[in-house]
Amino acid sequence: MQGSEWYWFMPLLCAAQGIAFMARKPAKKDASKTQSFEQTLWATADKLRGSVESSEYKHVVLSLIFLKFISDKFNQRKQQLINEGQGDYVNMVEFYTMTNTFYLPENSRWEYIAQHAKQDDIAVKIDTALYIIEKNNPSLRGALPDNYFSRLGLDVSKLAALIDGINNIDTIVQAVGADGEDSADSAAQKAASEEDIVGRVYEYFLGNFAATEGKGGGEFYTPKCVVNLLAEMIEPYHGKIYDPCCGSGGMFVQSIKFVESHQGNKKNISIYGQEQTSTTYKLAKMNLAIRGISANLGDVPADTFFKDQHPDLKADFIIANPPFNLKEWRGPDELTDDPRWAGYDTPPTGNANYGWILHMSSKLSDNGVAGFVLANGSMSTNTKGEGQIRQQMINNDLVDCMIALPGQLFYTTQIPVCLWFLTKNKKAQTFSDGRKQHRNREGETLFIDARNMGSMVDRTHKELTSGGEESDIARIARTYHAWRGEPVSPEGSGEAENGYEDLAGFCKSATLDDIKANDYVLTPGRYVGAAEVEDDGELFEEKMQQLTQTLFQQMRDAQELDAVIKQNLKGLGY
Repeated sequence: MQGSEWYWFMPLLCAAQGIAFMARKPAKKDASKTQSFEQTLWATADKLRGSVESSEYKHVVLSLIFLKFISDKFNQRKQQLINEGQGDYVNMVEFYTMTNTFYLPENSRWEYIAQHAKQDDIAVKIDTALYIIEKNNPSLRGALPDNYFSRLGLDVSKLAALIDGINNIDTIVQAVGADGEDSADSAAQKAASEEDIVGRVYEYFLGNFAATEGKGGGEFYTPKCVVNLLAEMIEPYHGKIYDPCCGSGGMFVQSIKFVESHQGNKKNISIYGQEQTSTTYKLAKMNLAIRGISANLGDVPADTFFKDQHPDLKADFIIANPPFNLKEWRGPDELTDDPRWAGYDTPPTGNANYGWILHMSSKLSDNGVAGFVLANGSMSTNTKGEGQIRQQMINNDLVDCMIALPGQLFYTTQIPVCLWFLTKNKKAQTFSDGRKQHRNREGETLFIDARNMGSMVDRTHKELTSGGEESDIARIARTYHAWRGEPVSPEGSGEAENGYEDLAGFCKSATLDDIKANDYVLTPGRYVGAAEVEDDGELFEEKMQQLTQTLFQQMRDAQELDAVIKQNLKGLGY
């Protein structure tokens, strides 16, 4: 990392205070060697500084953490077999796969890497270990770096120091009962905690790498608060989830978390995705594998527009953050008759935004819903037929909701962004998958202006608040669900099922005629109007007199200050 990058990377690390890895039983490791998560992360980052570009840093560290995690899981399962009197089977693959544990030959285990960390060929040994793991575990096909460490040319001493730092991280949660022994009753909690701990490593690293990589980082990382909001809005309980530009898989992870937090079953969800960049494709597969999430990301990394690996997919939920304003995404004579934009003008070559919109629209099932991030310009542009495409979509009643987001949410861009929500069916619906019923909202579109929401987390970045009924995310999602006709209050409260009301400055349910009157522009600010100013009860004449007196006093103070400054300057000879 360069000096300037390191300067603002530090506060992000400090912001993670309180997140720590759980240690194994103290008897097995010297407690003095145990470091908190942020301490270990800082140490590893510090050892890599100046040795590798920040764009490469994530692949080095995350690959090694992945290797450490699956090795710890392997050793845990091996010890379990021994404890159960099945020591004769510790080298049989089947006894590991039955518990969704990756079997690791000796030269692909973390302890083997750690033992040889200071040898000149350690990079080759790491590459060999990753190759063997991928070869022996079909679910990891295409996920792990190929001869990456050998090609990188890392200084052996720095790579060894990095390995030593990661070696101090214990990734396995011990579920301990009241008697101090492992508790079988907490096995489910234990497994969930393991995945969450390592998953948080991934989320944290990816977030910080996005911050260090500048504009390009947005291609693989979406701020967690935005992903949370999308999941809370579309409610992916049951069916097929699709992300056509899935990056590191964060949308899928949050969708599964949503299901689990609402007492759903993740087995009822099928995940489909695609990613063009090879290294990011590998990150996604590792990220999902660590969390035990099965997904079809296509056989290879590929361009979604030119090599759609899910051509017949009809998704119940689409959640995505396409690259903003992608230029020259197709040639002038390419994809001109593509069935994905049948009935619409062909999206222009100079901007892929409407290519993404129409692609996702074509992938929706009859009752599906799509929620995705785009640059604000997509709501109003008329460039080269984009306005005509938007008008046709509106006339086809596809646009369900539009949300204007606050600035400074993304680490990688200052471009103002918005959320689009599309659906092919606005008729009244009743669901059997955990979602509540929807009212008939044909010819209506909800506009939400959330630009004034969010809280600053540092000098340059903002987050939508989460947790609690009054948080930003809860308020926005609740407004959308109420507008759709879902119950928004606890059962038995006696409140009306549709608790939605227009609120000046925040939300407005607009008709097709309203949108036509605004030239088919979808910017929420055009519809929600200005917030009403609360009357403080003070008479205008009294308030004006007070303000005038205050102004005159400030003017007198300014004159006196000017005189003092002039006198001081005169005393200095000026």
